[in-house]
Amino acid sequence: MGTKLVTKRLSPDDTVRIVAMQESWSVDKKDKRIKPSRLSKTISAFANSAGGEIYLGISHGCDKTDYCWDGFDPEEEMNPFLAVLDELMPSFDGYSIEGLVSDTQPSMVLHITVHKTQQIIYATDGKAYTRQGVQNLPCDNDTKLLKLRMEKGIASFEDEITRGVFDEIKESRILEEFVQQVVPQTSKYDWLRSQRLMNESARITVAGVLLYDECPQAILPKHSAVRITRYHTDDSEGTRDTLTQGYPISVEGDIYSLIKKSVEKVCEIVESTDVVGTQEIESKKYPEIALHEIITNAVLHRDYSIPKDIQVRIFTNRVEIESPGRLPGHVTVENILQEQFSRNPKVVRLISKFPVPPNKDVGEGLNTAFEAMVSMQLQRPQIRETDHSVLVIIKHERLADAETLVLEYMSVNESISNSEARALTGISDANKMKRVFNRLKAQGKLEIVPGTRSSATRWQRTPAGTMEKEKPSSPEQMKLFI
Repeated sequence: MGTKLVTKRLSPDDTVRIVAMQESWSVDKKDKRIKPSRLSKTISAFANSAGGEIYLGISHGCDKTDYCWDGFDPEEEMNPFLAVLDELMPSFDGYSIEGLVSDTQPSMVLHITVHKTQQIIYATDGKAYTRQGVQNLPCDNDTKLLKLRMEKGIASFEDEITRGVFDEIKESRILEEFVQQVVPQTSKYDWLRSQRLMNESARITVAGVLLYDECPQAILPKHSAVRITRYHTDDSEGTRDTLTQGYPISVEGDIYSLIKKSVEKVCEIVESTDVVGTQEIESKKYPEIALHEIITNAVLHRDYSIPKDIQVRIFTNRVEIESPGRLPGHVTVENILQEQFSRNPKVVRLISKFPVPPNKDVGEGLNTAFEAMVSMQLQRPQIRETDHSVLVIIKHERLADAETLVLEYMSVNESISNSEARALTGISDANKMKRVFNRLKAQGKLEIVPGTRSSATRWQRTPAGTMEKEKPSSPEQMKLFI
């Protein structure tokens, strides 16, 4: 049955914090007397949404308000729940488990971490559930199940048939120019049919319209444009009073042109606005490659089933790019830079066949954007997932100086190499980075790890430096090191 249960001993403080923790969209607490079939609904909901944690053996007290520790004793009482986990997710990759024990409590709580899965996970009643707030909602009709399949990337809206027909699209300049450079040579009709972009009745799919129609917005209104708004404020939200005259504006066209025109317009706008720097008025500058990669990612991987345009909001201190639809498949905010998964695989594949494709480095887009920001000594982009979209925030904020970044890194790590420090600080020259280390050595804060020299040199805190470890200055800084 699954994997051997590992136990984890909690401190008294951690025990109190876990008991007091409130339920949320990502945390659920269950009485140990719950039926395994009911628990399977929560497991299904977490796996089909963004993942979450279940504490089995923490229940409401007699007053039904506060929680109390009421775990398993003996441990074998957990077996029916472990069996349900094995039944729903035979692969242990879908979840992890541990038994929580505490010196202040006589029994064990089962802590289940359910990961977001690529496939749909069904509860024991045969239904798939999703997590909305603190509720587990069933996908109890074909429409809800199709929506879940699209969110998982199992089905794609790009294959849906539109009202567009071949006779309307065959004169498209974009399609004409594209087919001319296809090898081996083929006709427009045969190309669309061979790529499954048109059905037997000569009706065009969403992907076909996006790629080859000169104005997809006429067929897919509110699904296929980029809307740019400019606010003269650095507040958390823009208002009508701070909206710059003449905005919002909409950028339209086939998907290849849409990316190019959107990037050009956003660059033009952000570079036309001066901002107050640390000492003087300075021109606001973002690396164009970062804007290009993030906008490209938003256009290619958005959920086209949602009737909402991509939103680009330009503030005085940041740019926000919001793409409709949650992250697809097994991709999460935490693993997005390492994992690859395409919600619209045909669009992604076929646009790469255009001359100078916007996605020439497939799978490296966001990584390239992050590296470009650091190379300009700017903060890394922030990625957030809302209920219905993915939001990327590019701030016009400088990184801390190299010495501060290294010391903050060392507050949560044992050692650091020259190459790791260069990636952290954006310094490209190894000798410049070495001089940073030597300055910290002269200050008595760092020393070379014994036994490491030359290209394998690693640095660690000195005993004196360890006693005065700096803490990361913000949650955002902490994310640099995790």
